Formats: sequence, C-alpha cells, structure tokens
Amino acid sequence: MPSPDPPRSGSGAPPRTGAGWRRRLDTLAERAIFAVSLAAISIIFLIFVYVAREAWPLIAGAVEETSLGAMFAGPLDWQPVSADPRFSVIPLLVGTLKVTLVAMAVGTPVALAAALYTAEFGPARLREWIKPVVELLAGIPSVVVGFFALIVLASWIQDTLGLTFRLNAFTAGIGLSLAIIPIIYTVAEDALSSVPRTYKEASLALGASRVQTAVRVVVPAASPGIGAALILGFGRAVGETMIVLMVSGNAAVLSIDPFTGARTMSATIAAELGEVIFGGDHYRVLFFLGVLLFIITSGLNWIGDRVNANLRRRLFGTA
Repeated sequence: MPSPDPPRSGSGAPPRTGAGWRRRLDTLAERAIFAVSLAAISIIFLIFVYVAREAWPLIAGAVEETSLGAMFAGPLDWQPVSADPRFSVIPLLVGTLKVTLVAMAVGTPVALAAALYTAEFGPARLREWIKPVVELLAGIPSVVVGFFALIVLASWIQDTLGLTFRLNAFTAGIGLSLAIIPIIYTVAEDALSSVPRTYKEASLALGASRVQTAVRVVVPAASPGIGAALILGFGRAVGETMIVLMVSGNAAVLSIDPFTGARTMSATIAAELGEVIFGGDHYRVLFFLGVLLFIITSGLNWIGDRVNANLRRRLFGTA
C-alpha cells in the first residue's frame, strides 16, 4: 500500500516555523520603526507647543509694553531695553533676509557646481574623496566657522572692499555660506547621481557633448532634488545663530544695504533670552520670534514640497 504524500505548504497547511518567526520579526521591526517615528514627530510638536504657549500672552493681547499689531507697524525700531521699549520685528526680518540672501547667492553656485562636477565629470577615485570631505564640513561647529569669519574674513573683506563697517551683513552672509554649502552639495549631488544612466546614454547617442548632456538632461531631471537642496539650505541659513551673532554687527537697523550691520531673529533670541525677566513682556516677545521662525521654516518646507511635487509631475508624470 503506497505511503501517504507528505503535507504540502499550501493554504491549509500550518506555516513553517522559520516563516512564522520572520513574519513576527518583521511585524516587531515595523512597530518599532513606527514608535520611533511617532516619538520624533511628537517631540517636535511638543517643542512648538511649548514655544507657542510661552508666546500666547502676547498673541492674546495680554502684554502691556507692546502688541502683536505694533510689532509689525511703526515705529520700526528694536529697542527692548529703554524708557520707551520698542519691539518692531521688521528690522529683524530685513536683517535675516539680507544675511540669508547673501549666503544663498554665494553658496548656491559653489555647491551646485561642485555637485555637478562630482556627479558627472570627476574621476571615480577623486569622487570618493571629494564627497566625504565636503560632507565633513557640515560637522564643523558653527561657532568655529563664526570665529574664522570674525578674525579672518571680516578683516580681509574690509581691506579688500574698503568698507566702513568691519562687521556687516555681507561678511556674515559669506561666513554663513560656508555652513550651507555642505547641505546643498550633499542633497544636490545625490539627486544628480540618481538620474537614470539611460538618460545620459540617449543624449550622448544623439550627438550631445558631456557638458550639453549634464546641463540640458541631467540637471532638469534632477531639478526636484536640487530644489529640495536649495530649500534646505535656505532654511538652514534662516535658523543659523552663532555665525550671524558673531559677524553681523548685531545692529537692528532698517536698511537694505548689505554692507551695514544687521541683526537676525535667531541671533536676537540667543543674545537676549538669557538676560530677560522670566515671564516678562520682553520674554514673551522673544518666544514669539521663535514661533515666527518656526512658521517661516515650516512654510519654506511646505513650499519646497509643493514645488518638487509639481516638478516631478511635469518631468515624470507622477508626484
């Protein structure tokens, strides 16, 4: 009499021990990743809630020395410690914008050119050295970059351009560009390197040169990633503290001249928060600046996400 066939692993058979263990392990890993992600998001949300709570008396109009409307209206002065305190945010916004635009104007071409060279033209052996070295620059403390800009760059720029003010928004922007170049370079280089090789081969097969292929094929295909790099660099520049605190001159003046002093919102918080009365009006104003910075950076990230989605839809037909 023939022996019965061994049970087969089908829908009615019990799962194998190894497959069941792997399934439980995958479920456990998925839940752990979800828990860590939820914790990270919750911490960021709680930080914003705390900052908004401390600024709420100003938003609700319970502050005596100023109001939310007065901070965006005249007189356009930032004089928190005086007989007649003035807390206009406009000079701080203008100073932040001046320093950030100078940093982006200087750092963006350098970072994108270096990323394009590394991804498209550099030898493979040289590429293995350039990218790690540039990425290591991101680990340099901002206070060290600020010290270098204060001692070396400020004097050199003043002597070269014959400036009246040694510490100004232009020098602070150049020092700040040293901090955003690694961020823009890293993200842009990854985007350029991820362009499918078939795009380049098709362009070269049609008779285009390597430069034409890089400029007209690779860069447009990587434009969503390049846009994300620029948004990240801009957000990093807006939120930087130590470099602008040391090099900008800390003059809260309403001027668009980049060769005069400037004061940013982040530098104002760092310079004044340790000297204010806990729970006082000045204290509430500084926390409102923190809320304003959070809104600006979040808005930049949202705009960057929308722009990238539109670019992907136009280039690849999907977001």
